[in-house]
Amino acid sequence: MSSVVWFESYWAGMKPEVGGKAASLGEMLGAGLPVPPGFALRTSAFRASRDSSDLDAQLARLLHGLDTENTNMVSERCAEIRGLIETMPVEAQVRDELQRAYEELCQLSQTDELPVAVRSSATSEDSPDASFAGEHDTYLWVRGADQVLDSVRRCWASLFTDRATCYRVQMGYDHRTVEMSVVVQKMVQPIAAGVAFTLNPSDGDRSQIAIESTWGFGEGVVSGEITPDNFLVDKVLLEISRRKISKKAHEFRLSDHDTVEKVETDEERAMSPSLTDAQIKAIAHLAKAAEKHYGCPQDIEWAVDVDSPEGGNIVLLQARPETVWSKHRRPPVAAGASSTDFMSSIVSTLVNPLHTRKS
Repeated sequence: MSSVVWFESYWAGMKPEVGGKAASLGEMLGAGLPVPPGFALRTSAFRASRDSSDLDAQLARLLHGLDTENTNMVSERCAEIRGLIETMPVEAQVRDELQRAYEELCQLSQTDELPVAVRSSATSEDSPDASFAGEHDTYLWVRGADQVLDSVRRCWASLFTDRATCYRVQMGYDHRTVEMSVVVQKMVQPIAAGVAFTLNPSDGDRSQIAIESTWGFGEGVVSGEITPDNFLVDKVLLEISRRKISKKAHEFRLSDHDTVEKVETDEERAMSPSLTDAQIKAIAHLAKAAEKHYGCPQDIEWAVDVDSPEGGNIVLLQARPETVWSKHRRPPVAAGASSTDFMSSIVSTLVNPLHTRKS
């Protein structure tokens, strides 16, 4: 069995082999949602490389008697374990399949040494009690097969951060059963980026889609460093009902050294809308499709890709359930409700799936 799973080949039974991040990307693509192309390296690739390097005995030695209350011991031993994994030879078949898949991704994108994101997709992060979820490593703007290989090893090594290792010791989990898949995905250089919610985050109104947008990368929106443009879109008619253009004094751009830097925006660009009306409606359409597929309100990260033609250049980077308003219970409709309440119930029927999918 190949160590590589392309996103378009993913099916639900593969989740234990590819972890939550890869599974989410595969499911989004399978639902017809546009995501940057890429593939996942199965968890078996890490096991095969660990076994061929005879690493288990060394890991057992370093983990034996680990005192999680002794921070110096934890730091020293975990650093040594990560060093062993980062320098171990990758099993020959895994290495060859990874290099061929990266070359295929370069050809697909018509770019030599395509810049990619190499992202950890640990199966342990999907556990409901995994307090270290999201801690494992991600490497951005990685170019060339050798650098991809190194980044994969570093993702594997991040299974043994101090915190994750102590957590497993305290919970009594066996380190030998730890699994790690790795996602390799084309990097997107965005004209604009941001987030979308399939409800109004200010009042929980599910008849609206809220979009926040800024020039360049979306880091400024997520971190709160940049006040984004705001748009509200009617979920049924996909008409823009409100727009607020903010002064975007800075933006995050790609430098000549493959790093994302915060730069000052000129006055005209700062006050210009970061999205066209057509792009706003296209993002809203995709957000609505994601909500329909997942059966609940979504919090979506998106980008307008500079490398793709207009009309097909919006990609979704992540979709996850909205967690604030979705926890609120709706009060029952009282007898003699107003016509406004009646119209709200019609809108709710139109925009919500009749049958919620079970996860």
